[in-house]
Formats: sequence, C-alpha cells, structure tokens
Amino acid sequence: MIWANPGVWTPNPSHSPAISGARRLADTIERMDNVAQPLTPTAPATSAPAPADLGALFRLDARRAVVIGAGSGIGQAIALGIAAHGAEVVCVDRDLAAAQTTAHQAGTGPGWGAMTAYQLDVLDTQAVTRAVEDLGAVDILVVTPAVNVRKRLLSYTGEEFDSVVRLNLRAAFDLMTGFGRGMAQRGRGSIIGCSSIRSLTTEPGQGVYAMTKAGLVMLLRTLAAELGPQGVRVNAIAPGVIDTPLTAPIKADEQWYAAYGAKSILGRWGRPHELAGAAVYLASDAASYVTGTVLFVDGGWTAIDGRFTPPS
Repeated sequence: MIWANPGVWTPNPSHSPAISGARRLADTIERMDNVAQPLTPTAPATSAPAPADLGALFRLDARRAVVIGAGSGIGQAIALGIAAHGAEVVCVDRDLAAAQTTAHQAGTGPGWGAMTAYQLDVLDTQAVTRAVEDLGAVDILVVTPAVNVRKRLLSYTGEEFDSVVRLNLRAAFDLMTGFGRGMAQRGRGSIIGCSSIRSLTTEPGQGVYAMTKAGLVMLLRTLAAELGPQGVRVNAIAPGVIDTPLTAPIKADEQWYAAYGAKSILGRWGRPHELAGAAVYLASDAASYVTGTVLFVDGGWTAIDGRFTPPS
C-alpha cells in the first residue's frame, strides 16, 4: 500500500488542557485518518488484453511480420517458425535469392501464413527508410543480422571497430526505431532483437562484438520503456553457440568447436531451429505481459558460465 505524505501532525493550540486523554487519542486518530489516505491508483497506460484462448496463445494469425536476415541461419529459422504459426512473413535479406529461398520453404498446409521476399541492405539508412514505407503496417519485427571480427582489442583497427558497431548497433537502431514508430502510432506491436551470450560473458577476441551485444540489450530495454505505454513490447533473444554462417570459422577448427560444445550444460551446439520457439513466444499473446527482458537460449551456458566441473 502506498500512502500520501502524512506530513507532521501538531495539536491544535486552542485545545484545552482539560480535554481527556481519551479525547486526545480520538482527535489524533481522526486527524491521521484524514491525511493518511491511500493514493488512488492511476490507470495503466495501456489496457490489459482480454483473456486469451489458451489453446491459441502461440498463434499469430492475421499478423504481419518482418524478419531481417531471413536468408540464412537464425533469421531463416525464425521466419519459418513465425509463418508456421499463421503470420504473414516478409523475409528480408541483403541477398534477395537467399530471402526467396526461405520464402519458398513456406508450408502449404493449414495454419501457415504467406511468405514473401524483400531485398534490403540494412547499412543503407535511406534504403531502411524506404523499406519502412514500402512494407507498411507491421505487427512483428525481428532483427538478427550481426558481424564479428574476432581479434584482441589491441589489434583492432578503427575501421574494424566501426564495421562491427555499424551493423550490430546502428543498423538495429535504424530498423527498430523506423518500424517501431508505426507500431506506436497503431498502439500494438512486438520488436525482437538478437543479442548473444556475449552480452553477459566475454573472452579474449570477443570484446567489440560483446560490447555491441550488451549495447543492443540496453537499446531494446530503453525502447521497451519508451514504447510500452503505446502498446509495443520489446525484447531480446540471446543465443548461445549456434551452428550458423557467423560461427563457421569456429566450426572449421575441430578443437575450438568441440570446446565450445562442451561448455554448455547440454554439452552441444545449438541449431537455428531451436531459436524459432523463443521468437514465436515473444511475438505472440503468450508473452503479452513480457517486455524489456532477455531470453537466453544457450543450452545453459550462462547458468554455469562454461566452467570446469570438478570431480565429485
């Protein structure tokens, strides 16, 4: 219970000393009751949704999703997962042929949403602006592209630093604010960014990448704070080690690949399709009260921090 500021109560100087102790006590209680009233609760900025059909919590029918980076890896898996739950999905990628390949994998059975392809270089700010206009009303935005230059900080060049920040942070900013503005105006929407376990843990050679992934989390949380009153939810997915084009250099080194697999509780690498469920959840009514959070999909990596298990 929150109470109004009671201030400091002082007795009325006109009261006679003859007033009985009982009267004084009653007077004190009356005065305190008059000032110490509970604050009237303020109405929520957005009304709560009506109780949902529990059997359809994860369905995304009649919603339109834009998945950035849908041509391969995690983006492709998420695009297919969202479409499988009924949403119309625009597969966006710099490589139009790759985006079209993803779109052509759409299921033809009942329950699938339509999938189309759209070409976009997210580093081109003017192209991003055009895409926001071209694609119109969007209910779900998923941003997955990232780059990593694996070098120790003292060996990093300014150009390499800028290239990582430009894609991992600036492009994400342009996309999320561009599409988020329309969501806020319509009073609904879900924005999902792809962070990483490196937002929480790092290692030599991961410094700039880790910095951008931690920065992305704060960008998403701030957007959640700013757009929440307009009905827009904003969250992050933080994958662990996932077998994608981005991690191909690690897979090429057998020892490195095996070491990373052994560092999670589940003792293996993740696969892109294992991220689809997290995105569907955050996009759906199942997560209607979830915003400003980070959902780790890492096989337990961050739970044990990749630590050595001592003999029992």
